[in-house]
Amino acid sequence: MKRILCAALLAAFVVPAMPEPVEAGVISRACNKSDRKAASRRMCRCMQQVADQSLSRNDQKLAATFFKDPHKAQEIRQSDRRSHERFWLRYKDFGSVFAASCGHLN
Repeated sequence: MKRILCAALLAAFVVPAMPEPVEAGVISRACNKSDRKAASRRMCRCMQQVADQSLSRNDQKLAATFFKDPHKAQEIRQSDRRSHERFWLRYKDFGSVFAASCGHLN
């Protein structure tokens, strides 16, 4: 009984102190899964860092779909929906910052 109590107390103090595993972002995962020749792990990681600074989680989810279906980007860009227009402006800004920040990784 004493061992069980000691083990439980130890677990209560040690487990919260352990770092949580780092989960790759949705953009990074999509980039790494893509079959593009220029998609290195370093470039995908850099792209995710820029996305984290400039795109919302929902924007990132939408942008990640472009890796699997590039035509979807064209559909969003040409859409008459106001939400798509606003997204596209944010996405263009993301692209500019990405090119300036990560372009050297190509």
